[in-house]
Amino acid sequence: MPDDSSAARAAENDTADHVAAIAAQSQRMVARFLSGQGASGAGAGADPLNLSAALGAMARSLADDPSPLIDAQKAWWDGYFKLWQQGAQRLQGEEPAEPVATPEPDDRRFRDPAWSESWVFDHLKQSYLLTAACMQSAVGSLRGLDEKDAAKLAFYTRQFVDALAPTNFLATNPAALRETAETRGENLLRGLRNVLDDLERNEGRFAPRMSGEGHFTLGETIATTPGKVVFQNDLMQLIQYVPSTETVFRRPLLVVPPWINKYYVLDLRPKNSFVRWAVSKGYTVFMISWVNPDERLADKTFEDYMVEGPLAALDAVERGTGERDIAAIGYCLGGTLTAATLAYLAARDDKRIRSATFFASLVDFAEPGELGVFIDDAQLESLESMMAEKGYLEGRHMATTFNMLRANDLIWSFVVNNYLLGREPLPFDLLFWNSDSTRMPAAMHAFYLRKMYQENLLAQPDGLSLAGVPIDLRRIDVPTYIVATREDHIAPWQSCFAACGLYRGQRRFVLGASGHIAGIINPPAAGKYGYWTGPVGESPDAESWLAAAERHEGSWWDDWHAWQRRRAGGKKMPARVSGEGALSPIEDAPGAYVSAA
Repeated sequence: MPDDSSAARAAENDTADHVAAIAAQSQRMVARFLSGQGASGAGAGADPLNLSAALGAMARSLADDPSPLIDAQKAWWDGYFKLWQQGAQRLQGEEPAEPVATPEPDDRRFRDPAWSESWVFDHLKQSYLLTAACMQSAVGSLRGLDEKDAAKLAFYTRQFVDALAPTNFLATNPAALRETAETRGENLLRGLRNVLDDLERNEGRFAPRMSGEGHFTLGETIATTPGKVVFQNDLMQLIQYVPSTETVFRRPLLVVPPWINKYYVLDLRPKNSFVRWAVSKGYTVFMISWVNPDERLADKTFEDYMVEGPLAALDAVERGTGERDIAAIGYCLGGTLTAATLAYLAARDDKRIRSATFFASLVDFAEPGELGVFIDDAQLESLESMMAEKGYLEGRHMATTFNMLRANDLIWSFVVNNYLLGREPLPFDLLFWNSDSTRMPAAMHAFYLRKMYQENLLAQPDGLSLAGVPIDLRRIDVPTYIVATREDHIAPWQSCFAACGLYRGQRRFVLGASGHIAGIINPPAAGKYGYWTGPVGESPDAESWLAAAERHEGSWWDDWHAWQRRRAGGKKMPARVSGEGALSPIEDAPGAYVSAA
């Protein structure tokens, strides 16, 4: 057995190796940084978030009426006085009194026992929560601000206080201090390596890794439902999945996913794959897999996505199966496109889509939630200038935007885990997918942000024209199943519900628990979350609907299947083999488009 001295020398050698590797990596990054100076990037402007106008409005509001700041300061002093009283009581051995400030039930930052058991850390936690609440209250109470400035100030105030949480710093995080003592600082060396790895991989950008590497491979451990690519064009590949039942519903099911991320959110691992589950229920499933565009597709428009996406897929499905009538599902941006396509078809008296399902999809952008803080003329002009340089928007920009909506969960928790604790992130399929971001063609993305988010023209009768046809969602008269999720930060459920007032056909609205991804990817076998159902009525109102809705346990997937099977074409038929008929297999699923970086 090695003696203590040899073990110590081995540890010293490991540490020396770490330091040497860190030094070499740092040299490479500095060299890359210096060589990149002078590169383009001016398109972002000095104030790409257009915060100066909102900050100016805040200053004017406080100058005219300082009472919100005075009230917040008074609440802060009152809270601190009580907090110091409680601290004195604890130092004297008395039982802790009722806390002055407590984390929200879903706030996971302060779950380490030390935050409650140690007077020092409990005091630090409560003082932070008290200060954060007072800052947010002061900003939220400002008078005379327009709605957009108020929303922007509230959003970035939350980003500021989240970033300054004591959990994010070594000296004020009990778990990180404990880990440092137990490993003699080895966690900090590992954390520094993780920082440098992330910066090097992301070309100097701050983007902590969310999922362990090497655990997921497309077509092997994720996106594994058997299928064939049976059609493709510039913008998409069409996958037909292999049946797993002897008979299938006559009407094929076409899924239109978003192209902000890749389609396989609907085909993760077998246990939570919506695609595999739908195939097992007897549906012939076709999936659009969007290309990850580069500068060659800079001029592709939203109209092109409709023509080369669902419209081309409709023709291909008919050639491949002989069935003209289909059912459609659209998810997020794919649902927005599906709604526009339905209105286009309705204007042309084309009835090939016989029923439509919308997963967390906005069609009325009057209240887009916190994403609205990124939509104004100055920010859009900055974004368009940036896109003009390359012909597309880098996927990292959209990823950063979405992560900021849940910064504590999607940014700061990984700072703590990866950098302070020096650990590898756990393998998590949803976060692996979330990090696999895609680019946006410049023409399409500018149209989408301006015409929908900023001007809300899709919800206006004939507000848009696509392929020469005026688009009016009120022409949609097919049965629609609209599912939203209660904690959705991307597509607020009340805004998803607004579609019930636009479509004219039979409408069923279902509200799932959880958020934009977890609430949709919620297989019945998991037995999680629950959902609400209720009649929509003639004059639908979101909050009134919820007040009268009935809650159910489990997953809404089973509810959807009960609804869809009645609209699936009647009597079942022998299962279809992928690639039979007029469509020849091109390659195995998941296909080349989704695998391309």
